[in-house]
Amino acid sequence: MALRPYWKGYLKLSLVTCPVQMTPATSESEKVRFHTLNRKTKHRVVSRYIDSVTGEEVDDGDEVKGYQRGENDYVLLEDEELENVALESTKTIDINVFTPRDHIEWIWLDTPYYLAPDDPVGEEAFSVIRDAMAAENMVGISRLVISRRERAIMLEPRDKGIVLWTLRYGDEVRDETVYFDSIDEAPAEAAMMPLIQQLIKKQTVHWSPKMVEDPIQEKLHELIELKKRAAKKAGKTNSKSKPDAATGNVINIMDALRKSVEAETRTGKR
Repeated sequence: MALRPYWKGYLKLSLVTCPVQMTPATSESEKVRFHTLNRKTKHRVVSRYIDSVTGEEVDDGDEVKGYQRGENDYVLLEDEELENVALESTKTIDINVFTPRDHIEWIWLDTPYYLAPDDPVGEEAFSVIRDAMAAENMVGISRLVISRRERAIMLEPRDKGIVLWTLRYGDEVRDETVYFDSIDEAPAEAAMMPLIQQLIKKQTVHWSPKMVEDPIQEKLHELIELKKRAAKKAGKTNSKSKPDAATGNVINIMDALRKSVEAETRTGKR
């Protein structure tokens, strides 16, 4: 199911303009998420803003952004004032620079988004910009306001759409020479190279998303399912008779987990 667009605006190249929409290319919604509860009541714990001096809770209407210019000295900025600092890049991606794709190293790439036409009328203009970049093996460099910060972005044609990458700021990328200069420049042992190359060829496979699956998430899902089944079983038991202690389910779950780990260990040894 297609997600709701994160941003809508216009893609512009010289006199060619088309409406576009942007959607995050990655998601963390499938990850197991936990809430913090009060162990005694099982109620959720709520976070609140507290005045650091008075210790009193701050109402939503009294919260305001502040820029610190000295000790206990802030410039207050209202939401309306921040909204009024509207740059053209708030609603328009104006491409005015192109560069070869292979000139931009991986370390500059930050967050990916999918960029697509927002209506059928603009598809032709969108396709022309996309195909022209692909034909020249070029990417477009522009700027876009995201979460009230103007970010440099890279536009990369992919299939029928465009992948928009936010780029890291210059002061966020550390100089690799600081970490690599101390490594010995002597070439690798010639006699060892054929052996390592042989290992690489033997262990080479086609890329698959399964290579980056998270086993911890899988174990968490298993644990949650075991807890749910144990709670359901305990509920049936309680309807007939009251148990003397509530530790039985915990022991059963731990036993099941241990058996699961032992089974995987035996399989791995084979």
